[in-house]
Amino acid sequence: MERIPLTSFMNIIQEIVPKDTSIAIANKKQFIHYEPSERIDLNIRPGDDIDEETVTYKALMNQRKISEFKDERLFGMPYYGISIPLLTEEGPLGCITAILPQRHNYFPTEIMTIRTEDRWIPVPFSEVISLEAVHRRTKIRSIREVGNHKYNLTELEFMLPSDRFIRCHRSYIVNINHILEIHPDSHSTFMLIMKNGIRVPVSQTYARNFRRLMHF
Repeated sequence: MERIPLTSFMNIIQEIVPKDTSIAIANKKQFIHYEPSERIDLNIRPGDDIDEETVTYKALMNQRKISEFKDERLFGMPYYGISIPLLTEEGPLGCITAILPQRHNYFPTEIMTIRTEDRWIPVPFSEVISLEAVHRRTKIRSIREVGNHKYNLTELEFMLPSDRFIRCHRSYIVNINHILEIHPDSHSTFMLIMKNGIRVPVSQTYARNFRRLMHF
């Protein structure tokens, strides 16, 4: 990694990624270069060790692309990280991580278009009840229809407004305006009863953030 001409390399990356993106480059043990954006700066310094909670560490360990929303516990601010390892026959050489602000206004009309068996249906955010990852697809349940969306759950988590849509499980996002009741549960931390009658689990991984956002 140290032999790569970083200036030229960064110029190419910055032509590809959105201007709000910060870029971190790491070898197998530590960060070796960091380029913050105006919108988000995690204050990473060359020589900083790679924390086990970062997407960079997970991409190196799993030797595949990792995309995750991270809360403020690690760097003091929430962000969305996309990390891609640089692989050789001997294993990972290093990693490139794109760091984006927590939310973008990807749906300015606040309408989500879902696909049913024979048509596409625009659904207002206010009518979306839940989103579920099912066999590499995202199932959208709304007041009127059930259909699929082209983006995966992680991408939609990043795109949707966080004041209404909460990730509560690796397979679920819910619209908090459609939660009827919150019950303690023996298999997951909580069980949500939605206004349409479906039950959605809140797993231990997301319980703390869920409670914080729901103020209980």
